[in-house]
Amino acid sequence: MNREGQGREKGKRIRILFFLHIFLMVYSFSGIFSKLAAGKDFMSLPFCLFYALSLFVLFIYAIGWQQFIKRLPLTEAYANRAVSVIWGCIWGVFIFHERLTLKNLIGAVLVIGGVILFSLAEAEAETSETSVKGNPAKTESGAAKDMTAKDMTGGASDE
Repeated sequence: MNREGQGREKGKRIRILFFLHIFLMVYSFSGIFSKLAAGKDFMSLPFCLFYALSLFVLFIYAIGWQQFIKRLPLTEAYANRAVSVIWGCIWGVFIFHERLTLKNLIGAVLVIGGVILFSLAEAEAETSETSVKGNPAKTESGAAKDMTAKDMTGGASDE
């Protein structure tokens, strides 16, 4: 793949990750609605409304999640789900006026750092995989290899 093609793939990947994070922010609303429902009398109209909103968000999440795991490696998609913890902290402070502790902040920084490291490692793996795929006569170590019909079929022959 040439540099232009790699640039397009990288741009596509960044867009997918951006929309995944927006989607995870929306997913975190289910927690907000659940907490709001918990503060109401059981089976009252406000309780049912907040509970229904929470279920609606989870329904949308289930459909959207399938689209993301179709476009991203499952390991990377799950690693990025950790940012939901960050959204929980943000919503806790701004909506529910909860106090953020030093341990909360350290945990949030570790989560963000972990997601970044994981994404960089995944991108690096994809780059090396793409360069190997771009030249099928090369192995990952860069050594040339003659590909015969026997190699491609795992030694099986038509005889």
